[in-house]
Amino acid sequence: MIMTRRFFISWAMILISLQLFAQKAEVFSNAEGAIRGYDAVAYFTESKPVKGKTDFSYQWNNATWYFSSAENLNKFKATPEKYAPQFGGYCAYGLSEGHKSPTQPDAWTIVDNKLYLNYNVKVKEKWSENKEERIKKANENWVDLKDKE
Repeated sequence: MIMTRRFFISWAMILISLQLFAQKAEVFSNAEGAIRGYDAVAYFTESKPVKGKTDFSYQWNNATWYFSSAENLNKFKATPEKYAPQFGGYCAYGLSEGHKSPTQPDAWTIVDNKLYLNYNVKVKEKWSENKEERIKKANENWVDLKDKE
């Protein structure tokens, strides 16, 4: 009886672990941190991508975010939803097409005080041709895709 219970618990833990690994995070993050370690606030305050520093880090939404200054870190802490990129930093164009894609820090746009990132500059140009419709479609797709592989 004890062996059967341990066996069942072990298998349950394995299945739960596999399911967690199969899900893709809601925030685009790699070894450098959320959005490749770039400062999300700097897109708004400096109008350019600025690499964050390890001295100014913050855990939010299951990812480590880096900032170029204590001021930017504090702004993000106060209202992360204001500064975090839409779709967790995944490519806005890709989401409008129904899939998650990584992004590059120099392929960005602010629309209606919201930060959008794209796969690369070429994809950003294509996305910009019809960004309002792409944003609408990406918002619809994000509901189903945010927690999926």
